[in-house]
Amino acid sequence: MKLIHALQDNSDPNSLVSRFRRARSRRVVTLIEKIAAEQGEVRIVDLGGEAGYWQLFDVELLRRCKVHITLVNPGGVDDAWDERLFSVVDDDATRLPQYPDNSFDLVHSNSVVEHVGDWVRMEAFATECRRLAPRYYVQTPYFWFPVEPHFSSLFFHWRSEQSRARALMRRAHGFSQKAPDVGAAMRDVQHARLLDKNQFRFLYPDAVHHDEKVGPLIKSLIAIRT
Repeated sequence: MKLIHALQDNSDPNSLVSRFRRARSRRVVTLIEKIAAEQGEVRIVDLGGEAGYWQLFDVELLRRCKVHITLVNPGGVDDAWDERLFSVVDDDATRLPQYPDNSFDLVHSNSVVEHVGDWVRMEAFATECRRLAPRYYVQTPYFWFPVEPHFSSLFFHWRSEQSRARALMRRAHGFSQKAPDVGAAMRDVQHARLLDKNQFRFLYPDAVHHDEKVGPLIKSLIAIRT
């Protein structure tokens, strides 16, 4: 239970969650600075991202590097706190034909691929990640880490969908409230489909892959094409 609490607490800047976020942001900053040095500006498309995430970063650095971030989300986002920094696109990140190949300098995706739907949609999402920019950064929680991050429960994601749905009908788990019926429970269960290493490497075969660890355990998977 202490591990679950540590993975939920983001209010303390020294917490486990905060340390992970800072480490991830450093990888992204390295990419941003490299692109800015090469061409004087950085066009980022954040697939499934929200503006609040980018408050982890030094805003002055983003402005100095002339960063512009296009946030792509079904339904858009309502937290774009700087209109000079963000554009908001209401669309499905698995299919963005309005953007030609390499329309951006960097594709960014943080904990999104596991939410886009079934395997066919995951493949379509990964194709857009690889197509839209010469560089990408993609992170996703790891299937074989014992704590399921969305439901904040040990071993929850290793159970059958039916078992998980019954559990959600009994009480709230993590970000999911107690489900009023099996339909709502199944929608929550199928909203998060975690990936193992083989699946993630298949989706992003041209990346350098990194493991994000808690002690000896792999917590998340990161793919970076530089």
